[in-house]
Amino acid sequence: MTRLRGTWTAAAVTLFLLGACARTTAGAAAGDAAAPGASGNPPAPAGDALVLRVEHYGGFVGTNLRVGRIPDVSVYADGRVITQGPQIAIYPGPALPNLVVLQVTPERVTELARQATDAGVRSGAELGRPGVADATTTRVTAVTGGAKYTVDAYALSEAQSQDPALTPAQNAARTKLAGFVRELTDLSTAASAAKPEPYVAQKVAVLATPWVKPGNDLPKQPGPQAWPGPALPGDYVSPEVKQGCLTLTGAQAQTVLSAAAKANANTPWESGGQQWRVSFRPLLPDENGCNDLRTRQ
Repeated sequence: MTRLRGTWTAAAVTLFLLGACARTTAGAAAGDAAAPGASGNPPAPAGDALVLRVEHYGGFVGTNLRVGRIPDVSVYADGRVITQGPQIAIYPGPALPNLVVLQVTPERVTELARQATDAGVRSGAELGRPGVADATTTRVTAVTGGAKYTVDAYALSEAQSQDPALTPAQNAARTKLAGFVRELTDLSTAASAAKPEPYVAQKVAVLATPWVKPGNDLPKQPGPQAWPGPALPGDYVSPEVKQGCLTLTGAQAQTVLSAAAKANANTPWESGGQQWRVSFRPLLPDENGCNDLRTRQ
């Protein structure tokens, strides 16, 4: 499939001319903005530069599921919007997640970046902590002026709209941020949206843990498959659950993705005389490998 790309226009360039201010996180001090590439990774090509992202972390999930979570939505400078498409309601599900990409105009990206500012991503608003246990934290990221700004909101979608543990100002700030998050995550379903197409990854991270036989009440599954890539499990990203990670690019990535398309989430893969359960995480345009996933748990 041809990768969707928008025309780079002056409207898109304005994204990088917006004034910079301190990076903020809810409950954290401002002033720690970091320019793209500060982690040692080379800067992304202009079209692959991340502008906006909504993702979740934390919550009551297993340690082995924290690394490799797919962001709810990622918006890039050339107008690509990458999100998760409909998921098949079967168990076990497909081995590969259903990622889709749609195209918006660079002007729309500029508008959304300004809306992020209005919604408090760069304001340093105190969002508080509502009285909800084991909820996820929503992180909204905006990249403008060569710097990255984030705001974290615990239990943004789980808490009451007027949570008694929060002040009126905190409730109002959370309502404004939640409205922006809904608009961003609903881009693919907007009436004016172009039809989403499958996202074709050029790189993939594979997360491997020792395979454990599922319960006997499940339908019979296909037998072990020969692993077509480099030896598993790779470098450990979660040593406590023996979860390793490998980054594959080029022909290796395409070979592994082709094999994964015929497998399900519980398929045992044989490598080095051992069976492994593998999660396949297509890498997004701004992601370089396992380290990006490790640092965003």
